[in-house]
Amino acid sequence: MSSINTRDYETQAPLRVAFLGLGVMGFPMAGHLAKAGHEVTVYNRSPGKAAAWVAEFGGQSAPTPRAAAEKAQIVFCCVGNDDDLRSVVLGEQGALAGMSAGSIFVDHTTASAQVARELFAIAAEKGIGFVDAPVSGGQAGAQNGKLTVMCGGTPEHFNAMRPLAMNFAQAVTLLGESGAGQLSKMVNQICIAGLVQALSEGIAFGQAAGLDMNQVLDVIDKGAAQSWQMENRGSTMIEGRFDFGFAVDWMRKDLGLVLDEAKRNGARVPVTALVDQFYADIQQMGGQRWDTSSLIQRLRKN
Repeated sequence: MSSINTRDYETQAPLRVAFLGLGVMGFPMAGHLAKAGHEVTVYNRSPGKAAAWVAEFGGQSAPTPRAAAEKAQIVFCCVGNDDDLRSVVLGEQGALAGMSAGSIFVDHTTASAQVARELFAIAAEKGIGFVDAPVSGGQAGAQNGKLTVMCGGTPEHFNAMRPLAMNFAQAVTLLGESGAGQLSKMVNQICIAGLVQALSEGIAFGQAAGLDMNQVLDVIDKGAAQSWQMENRGSTMIEGRFDFGFAVDWMRKDLGLVLDEAKRNGARVPVTALVDQFYADIQQMGGQRWDTSSLIQRLRKN
């Protein structure tokens, strides 16, 4: 069974591309690039994942980020955090060491705005473009090729990478200079945190009151309370199923980025800080790998 759901891809001239990081997001994202006809070389820290990708999609794997990036016109990346990103970009075996002037590095990692600006400047010294391009849509969005991509960088480099990113996305938007993509992803996570907590409280309240919450959500989803979270996670929250996409550990990493940035820019995010602590409670309950809708578990009556 394929790890992606193929879709209609726009006809494009095949390019030589690399993809670094084949986790739950990167594996299908790279797969869409291959299915669209591009010549893809992949790198993953654990070689077995890269071998599995090649077995499914063709292309080739490389032993280091530098080797994967050599001759690539565009290098895509999706790893865990700032340190992981620096480890695949910088150094003797990092991607920048293998890239040529005029090529572009596109980072889909959810990382800090600071590291995006840092790597943008280092890449620019080498004549290489850098676009920070975190994504939203989760594992299902990656598999279905329907991610939302928030970008920071120059219009020139954005316009060059956008057609390729549209192979795994439904929207790819330039939101400002370097770092703007990461800051926009932080706004996205702030909104999700508040929505999921409110939905959790609403469902728990309704259940305590003896209401048929599936019926209630079906009604209020047609009004002002409607949200993606309600449509896609409401019924599974009622059932107590939390095996979808984006894990609590990852959300806490992202909210940590938000809180660090808020300290720098002076923004007040009291609800976000509180929900971050609620997610810490979920981790203490053993829910590190549950998805973000598991917030409701804090409110369940034992």
